[in-house]
This record gives sequence, structure tokens and C-alpha cells, in this order.
Amino acid sequence: MTALIIAEHDNGSLKSATANTIAAARQLGVEIHVLVAGSACSAAAEQAARLRGVGKVLMADARHYEGGLAENLAALIVSLAPSYSHVLAPATTFGKNVLPRVAAQLDVGQVSDIVEVLAPDTFVRPIYAGNVLAKVRSDDPIKVITVRATAFEATGQGGTAPIDTIAPGPDLGMSRLLERELTHSSRPELTEAKIVVSGGRGLQSGENFKLLETLADRLGAAIGASRAAVDSGFVPNDYQVGQTGKIVAPQLYIAVGISGAIQHLAGMKGSKVIVAINKDPEAPIFQVADYGLTADLFQAVPELISALGQ
Repeated sequence: MTALIIAEHDNGSLKSATANTIAAARQLGVEIHVLVAGSACSAAAEQAARLRGVGKVLMADARHYEGGLAENLAALIVSLAPSYSHVLAPATTFGKNVLPRVAAQLDVGQVSDIVEVLAPDTFVRPIYAGNVLAKVRSDDPIKVITVRATAFEATGQGGTAPIDTIAPGPDLGMSRLLERELTHSSRPELTEAKIVVSGGRGLQSGENFKLLETLADRLGAAIGASRAAVDSGFVPNDYQVGQTGKIVAPQLYIAVGISGAIQHLAGMKGSKVIVAINKDPEAPIFQVADYGLTADLFQAVPELISALGQ
């Protein structure tokens, strides 16, 4: 048996979730190949070849793979899939966009968002917003799987896999990337940060998020938000942490003015240490917090910033 990992990258470098997906694949006990499909993507392919556990890197270099669009990429994966027992991708926006199309075209069921590998055909995945863990078994000849990256420690460096250049598939012309707007920030990427400071509806306005920006700068942290804060227009939706946002599991997660709705908890309760600041002692966030402070955030956060400054 051999597993094919679909690498997420920006053509110049791999996204960290790829290394976590490889770590999950290593638990299958099978040979691992990594597909890097992009445009001028040799640097990303070289990074993949250096990851421990990778047996071979397949590089498909063509202009129509530049944006990672699902239609062309899925067609390439489907053409390769008969040689593999497993096809895996991270359960990020990228993986959730591509792999359902692959599963449909292969006429197999997808196993989504796995957090544990029990056997080559048996996996654990969260359901009901993470409140229940389901053990599922797939009898499909090709298992199509998305991996929750935060559940697996990223595989390290040390690999020396060969890179095979493969013929790209045709440009199906079904979609094309017109524009991409990147958010530039001096802070760490939310899904990769070791410390995350998140705010909720309790901050009352986008202007008050500046409090969290100051705190985040002191800690070298990324900034997140609850869906309530995003829906209220306090911050952009790429800040959103939760079931319908980004899944994070940093070393330290500080929740400020967040009540702890079940959808938010699903996106952050894997954090190593959770600190909650909320004036409502009955807020659900305190049920998952390692440290809780029942206080007015507009008093507590400035005091915390002052203490960190000393």
C-alpha cells in the first residue's frame, strides 16, 4: 500500500499543514508519496523531499496549477489515484476544496477531518462540533482523507526523497484565478502561531480590538476572533476561530470577552493552555479553560499589558 499526500503550498514554499498530514500518513504504516502541483514550484518540491518519511515527491509543473484550483488539480489526482491505497490532504480551505471533488470522481466516500489513525482503514474524527469522537472504517479501495493538522505533530526534516517530474494533466478551462488579495501582517499566521489572543463580542467594537493588538504585540501572538465578533464587523473573517473558521491548537490561547459557544470551542479546545477572561462567571469558556479570570476585560487587559511591560 502507498499513500499520496496532496501538498499545500504557495509554489515557493510548503504550508506547515502538509508536514502534519505526512505525520498522519506515517501512522498508516505505508509508503508515502507527495504530490506538488503548481507553477515554478520546484522550491516547494525540494522542501517536501526533505521531510522525514517521504519516499518520493511527484512534481507537476504547469501554469494552470498555479492557483491550486480544484478542477484541474482534482483531475490530476484522480488520474494518479489508482496507484494508491490512500489519498490525503490537510483539512484546510485548500484540502476541503479539492478532495471532495476527488472522492466524488472516484465514487468513494471521504473520511473528513481525522484526528487519529487506528488502522489503515479505521480512523477517529470529531462530530457534533467536536463534542463526540466517532470511530469510522472505510471499505473503499482508495481511501480519501482530510487530516486535522492540529491533531498530529508535524513530521521533521531529514528526508532525502527523489523528485520525479510527471506530465501535467490538461487545462480543463472550468475556472481561473482572477485575483488574490493577501493580508500582510508582522504577526504570526493564525494557524501556525504558538500564542493566540482572541476577542469576542464582549469587546463591543472593532476599535476596542486595539487592546488585543497591544497585548498580542507584547506576547508575539497572532490575533483571532469568535464568529460573533466577525459577524458584528469588528474584524475581518480571516480572524475567525471555530468550526466554520480556522482550527488552532497553540501552546497558549487567551480568550478575551468570548462566551465560549460550542462552535468556537470546536476550533480551539485542542490548545495546550487556555486562559479565559470574561465578566460572566457562568460563561461556557470557563469549562475548557485551564486558567479563568472573572473580570471586566477593559480593566483586566490593560493591567495585563502593564504587567507584561514590566
